[in-house]
Amino acid sequence: MSHARLSVGDDLEPVIVESVDPQRMKTMAALLDDPNPIHYDVDVVRRLGYGDAPINQGPIHMAFLQNVALGATRPGGLRRFSCRFLGNVFAGERVECRGSVTAVDDEAGTVELQLVATAGGRQVLSGVAIVEQPA
Repeated sequence: MSHARLSVGDDLEPVIVESVDPQRMKTMAALLDDPNPIHYDVDVVRRLGYGDAPINQGPIHMAFLQNVALGATRPGGLRRFSCRFLGNVFAGERVECRGSVTAVDDEAGTVELQLVATAGGRQVLSGVAIVEQPA
């Protein structure tokens, strides 16, 4: 895949997950050795007052957001990534991850990206990434 040179104001290719898969969440809980039942037990989620669906693990929807940054650069071009968790993502929700270019450092050959993820109309993550200028 070839990438065009990025400029301030450019919108990035979004990453959209049509439906967060509850079975994958359960598998990831096992792989991550995460015993928290909110990721697979609806009764626990209800008892805690979070609703009627398991809650996705933070590293999973963080990775969705990282994929926006990775799509803007060459393999290995992600220099820095940080994000802030703002809300839960529930099984079955559609997650939309978007980004835009906020700064270009021609001397360093890098680009700063502002990133955001929404689920069910709520902002659930915000982030910033520094990537190598792709061209």
